[in-house]
Amino acid sequence: MKYELSGLVAASLTPLHADGSVDLEPIPRIVDHLERTGVSGIYICGSTGEGISLTGDERRAVAEAYVAAAKGRLQTVVQVGHNSMAEAQTLAAHAAKIGADAISATAPSYFKIDSIEMLVACMAEIASGAPETPFYYYHIPALTGAALDMVEFLPAADARIGNMVGMKYTTPEACVYQTCLNLQDGRFNVLWGRDEMFLSALAVGARGAIGSTYNIAAPLYLKVLDAYRSGNMAEAQRLQLLAVKAIRVLLRHPFLAVLKWLLGCGGCRLPQRNLTAEHAARVKAELDALGFFQWCGVEYHV
Repeated sequence: MKYELSGLVAASLTPLHADGSVDLEPIPRIVDHLERTGVSGIYICGSTGEGISLTGDERRAVAEAYVAAAKGRLQTVVQVGHNSMAEAQTLAAHAAKIGADAISATAPSYFKIDSIEMLVACMAEIASGAPETPFYYYHIPALTGAALDMVEFLPAADARIGNMVGMKYTTPEACVYQTCLNLQDGRFNVLWGRDEMFLSALAVGARGAIGSTYNIAAPLYLKVLDAYRSGNMAEAQRLQLLAVKAIRVLLRHPFLAVLKWLLGCGGCRLPQRNLTAEHAARVKAELDALGFFQWCGVEYHV
């Protein structure tokens, strides 16, 4: 199976009410915002979307709302990874049923995966829940502990998983990423997952990236992409540095809570921290000092 995501794919947020329950009402507005700012797709219920902190029913409801709002406008990928393979399969089947363009899954993270063979077996079981839907492995070893060689994994997975199309690669080893891009004459659609190294990924051949800060700063990253493609490396470097500086500000505070505050999506669930009024004032002042709001030209809910 072949399928391709390209450009910027926003790792979407899951809006919450003040009591912590899922709030589906803002999702059409968020999709409007993402389309308007230039992203090409959305990655639903991943790390940024707090998928691991949602119940199965909540994940299905969030996926339904995003897929419905984005239909015909943005590509949709639903992240279905779970420590229960049976539940992951059920989530995969549901994503296919509602018309998601693709599915994706992290490795199980409680009982750690310690071999390529076991990782392939787990992903094959999950992907079989939606065998006609393109499948992306989500490689994020810092959170799952599955720190395995993706150069070995991709061909092994491809041999067993009929709907395997690629991977979301969220770790900083650009040399491994480059090798994955070039396996089997570019067989796999491998999306870069570290926003702060977006330009580095372009330099080794990336055609697409999935990230959290594309929710709030897509116009800036698109300027990086345009400068790179036009051969103006100095400008691409300058713009990427602006993104890095903004990310450093976000990381000094509760990261997901800041993203949700900027887009008016409520708070986060435990164990994520939420913003205090003091935090919010400091974040706004620090981003203002960088000129962040002027760079991006985006309407924020602050």
